[in-house]
Amino acid sequence: MNTPSLPRRLACLVYEAMLLVAVLFVASFPFVALLPLLPETWGRPLMQLFLLVVAGAYFTLFWRRGQTLAMKTWRIRIESTTGGPPTTARALKRYLLACLLFPVSLVWAMFAADRQFLHDRLAGTRLVSVVPSTR
Repeated sequence: MNTPSLPRRLACLVYEAMLLVAVLFVASFPFVALLPLLPETWGRPLMQLFLLVVAGAYFTLFWRRGQTLAMKTWRIRIESTTGGPPTTARALKRYLLACLLFPVSLVWAMFAADRQFLHDRLAGTRLVSVVPSTR
């Protein structure tokens, strides 16, 4: 198992954030149209929950296949600890744990022997480097 370096994973994270902002921007259009119909105090919390669910769906769907677009670009793949792509439940668990533990998980990765994030360890997943194919 070849774990990608922490700087490479953070660069992938920055690229992922740019892509996610675009996805959330487009996904927010229907919700923004419905805001005038909601009570004033409900709008912001419901919008935040909606965007959290959209981001969760984005990551879960792509992680089930092993890679997001940013991960493909940086040649990083997510897999279960058994070696195959993660299940939907495992990918969702990883997303929720990453939302809750990311700062702690980042520090964890700096000192862990295998350099994996804490949320990956708890979710039963790992990040591995993808060897480029020679054609």
